[in-house]
Amino acid sequence: MIEGVKHIVAVASGKGGVGKSTVTVNLALAMAAEGYRVGILDADIYGPSQAQMLGVGEGVRPQSAGENRFRPLEAHGIQAMSMAFLADVREPMVWRGPMVAGAFQQMLTQTAWDDLDYLFIDMPPGTGDIQLTLAQKVPVDGAVIVTTPQDIALLDARKGIEMFRKVNVPVLGVVENMSLHTCSQCGHSEPIFGEGGGERIADEYETRVLGRLPLSLAIREQVDGGRPTVVAEPEGEVTASFREMARQVTEQVEDQQSDGPEISFSE
Repeated sequence: MIEGVKHIVAVASGKGGVGKSTVTVNLALAMAAEGYRVGILDADIYGPSQAQMLGVGEGVRPQSAGENRFRPLEAHGIQAMSMAFLADVREPMVWRGPMVAGAFQQMLTQTAWDDLDYLFIDMPPGTGDIQLTLAQKVPVDGAVIVTTPQDIALLDARKGIEMFRKVNVPVLGVVENMSLHTCSQCGHSEPIFGEGGGERIADEYETRVLGRLPLSLAIREQVDGGRPTVVAEPEGEVTASFREMARQVTEQVEDQQSDGPEISFSE
C-alpha cells in the first residue's frame, strides 16, 4: 500500500479527448464534498492537466517532506501531485517509456500523502507503461472508464476494460461523457456523438453506467479557469451527477472490503 492512502481508484479512457481529466477532478471534488479526504495523482507525464484544472499557478512547487519525499499541493480542499508541479509546463517530456514509468513511480511512492481516504489517479490515454507500472506496484481498488457514446471511443474503452481485467483490477463502472448537447440559443438537445454507447459497453462487460454528462461549454470553461463544476456550481445539476457517481464508487469499494469470509465458532 501507499503510505497515507486507504483506497486507490484509477480513472482511464483508452483514448484521449473524451474528458477523462475533467471527470477525474470533478469526481474527486464530489467525493471530498461527501466528507472524504481525497487526493489526485496526475499520471499523464507527457501532458499533465490537473494543475490548470485545479487553479494551481505556474511555478508553484511542492515542499520537501524529508529525504526523497515531497508534500502534495492543495487546491479546493484536495491534495494533488502532477508533473506540472515539478517541471516547466512548456517543456516537453521527450522521454522513452522506462523514464516515464520511473517518473510515475517516483510520484506515486515519494509523495507524502496526508491521511487520504481515496487517491484518484488520472491515467494517460492508452494501455502502456504507466498502466502496467500501476498494476504491478500498488493494489488498485477499482477503475472508472470514461468514454463518449461514439463507436470509435468505445473501441478504445473496451481495450481499457480488458487491460484492467488482465491485471485483476475491478471495473467500477463507465462514465458516458458528452452524451447530449443542448443549444444555448434555442434549447434544442441532440446526441451529436450517438446514443447508448456507455450502456452497451457496460452491459457487455457486466458493469454499470455510473452517470452521463452533457457536452457543455460551461464545464469546459470552468475546468480551464481552475474552478471545476463541483466547485463553481455546488448546487447544479451536473454537480449532483458527480456526487451520485462518487457515492456509487465508494459503495462498491467499501463493499469489496467487506466481502471477506465470515468465521463463526460453535460451542
